Amino acid sequence: MVIPSRKRVDILVQKEKPMNDRNQSRNQNGFGWRTLYWVIILSLFGIYFVRGYGSADAINKISYSEFKNAVRKDRVAEVVIKGDTITGQYKGNRVDAKAPDEPPERFTTIMPAVEDPELLDLLQSNSVTIQAETTQSSWGQALLVGLLPWLLIIGLFVYVGKRMQHRMGGAQDGLFGFARSKAKLFSKETVDVHYSDVAGLDNAKKELQEVVDFLKDSIHFRKLGATLPKGILLVGPPGVGKTLMAQATAGEANVPFYSISGSEFIEMFVGVGASRVRDLFKRAKQSEPAIIFIDEIDSIGRVRGTGLGGGHDEREQTLNQILAEMDGFSPRRSIVVLAATNRPDVLDPALIRPGRFDRQITLDLPQKQARHEILKTHVRRVPLAEDINLVNVAERTVGMSGADLKNLVNEAALVAARKKKDQVAAEDFEMARDKILMGIEREDVISAEEKQIVAYHEAGHALLAQLLPGADPLQKVSIIPRGRSLGVTEQVPEEDRHNLKRSYLVNRIAIMLGGRVAEQIVFGEISTGASDDLKRATQIARRMVCEWGMSEKLGPATFTQSSPHPFLGRELTEPKDFSEHTARVIDEEIAQILLHAEAEAEKVLKDNHHNLALLAQALLDQETLSKEQVETLLVLKAAS
Repeated sequence: MVIPSRKRVDILVQKEKPMNDRNQSRNQNGFGWRTLYWVIILSLFGIYFVRGYGSADAINKISYSEFKNAVRKDRVAEVVIKGDTITGQYKGNRVDAKAPDEPPERFTTIMPAVEDPELLDLLQSNSVTIQAETTQSSWGQALLVGLLPWLLIIGLFVYVGKRMQHRMGGAQDGLFGFARSKAKLFSKETVDVHYSDVAGLDNAKKELQEVVDFLKDSIHFRKLGATLPKGILLVGPPGVGKTLMAQATAGEANVPFYSISGSEFIEMFVGVGASRVRDLFKRAKQSEPAIIFIDEIDSIGRVRGTGLGGGHDEREQTLNQILAEMDGFSPRRSIVVLAATNRPDVLDPALIRPGRFDRQITLDLPQKQARHEILKTHVRRVPLAEDINLVNVAERTVGMSGADLKNLVNEAALVAARKKKDQVAAEDFEMARDKILMGIEREDVISAEEKQIVAYHEAGHALLAQLLPGADPLQKVSIIPRGRSLGVTEQVPEEDRHNLKRSYLVNRIAIMLGGRVAEQIVFGEISTGASDDLKRATQIARRMVCEWGMSEKLGPATFTQSSPHPFLGRELTEPKDFSEHTARVIDEEIAQILLHAEAEAEKVLKDNHHNLALLAQALLDQETLSKEQVETLLVLKAAS
């Protein structure tokens, strides 16, 4: 399992312009033209609206009736008629003038839509000077009216284009910069992860060490006629550290590291993915020797032309470009492509053939010793109490990945923090583990009858785990509701199992059915509490018959029972490779295994009915019993 070093990996910086220089360049290129653009627009608006006969405040707006009355009283000196607007000037000897020496006042009014034939006669009879102007606008106004909408449209287009460039990652490379690769470049100085920071995965390190040696000294390998593998596929379940293993390889080789996710190649525009692939390999070739890492490659590397409605054209074009780039590598190129996936079964065969991804390296879940080393790494900054034994924690975390173990340490620290402790104790790790595996404690209040049923149910599981030979040792039994369960019986294997015997599987099924059997023995009927037990027991029995050849009637043969999901790169349906008669025999054999295990569980529990009642009563009193408490109870009962 890969473990990060004490220095945080997530502060690795991308090799690009400093932030201050980029901001300064952006200000120099963007602020000037925007300011000039808005100055021109505002100036044109000012010219358009301010243009006229002097200041708007010096013109008095009056009604048309007031205007005609002023003409009749001989107060109007002159008027200018322009369309339906009349602008005029009073005579200097107005009776309502503010002062005799002030200039004559000006006014404006709007002619009504109804024609007034008496107006001209009225003006002439009162010796009013009449001037007329056409309504045709000047060339400046016409130019303003014609250009203003276009200026606004062009400005909006430029603004939207700039926003699109920033959103699609092309702000530094022009309008079509989104076609460039989004891979993050970690230079040789910024990659601070090495194999010494990786706990476990010794086999993977040995395989990748050849790549490191070749990148460091390729001349020695070429003298022997050896060429560098073009691609290495890292396969493993989530959380085992495939990404960090790739970074550690780059750190060991001291070469640039290009990191990108498979989903970052695909965009809404056709051809963008293929263009980004070309740009990525072009950049890598310019800085070789280098390592390209593609995470979650199954997002673009799935089998082509499958699934409902055919394949995704853009995804397939991107995959085709990756195949072309890897196949076009020169033997002397010092570029290695590392890829990671947890679904190697859905990858296109052309992608994993020799010459593309030459090797597949499997990263397994960490074993006991590796889990111990991982825990030691993650607790470096955690103050631990004296009762902490990381070996015991490693023993009780079978099946956990490195990410799970990191989460376990963090949850334990959070539990201790909620209790206002100065150190993290063993009980904090215990509570954190129970929370991760079984969920948080529920505050449901169940009736006394239901609690008694749950107590006997869990006591049946626990008693069979103690008495059946070869079963995993009992660790803890509890009737405290957690998650979706009302109780839990925990078994922890003494060592990691890789090969399961038939007797072990049958006893495991019997333990799963023990709760249901205990309810039947004590209460004379069964409840719905065994639904999950029945599901898991049936799955094991089916795999024994159909996959592992553990059926006497069917013999050493396998039978396909289900087909993969169509959208994962396989066909929608797969024909069964056995007849209806064989299907009936399979069902009978599965039922036979389950009934045999149930009968074995019933026999053991009836023979130890007193121990069953004792465990159930202890659970009702204490709610949770440890392995030692269960063993003490059974010994005391046997002694009495």
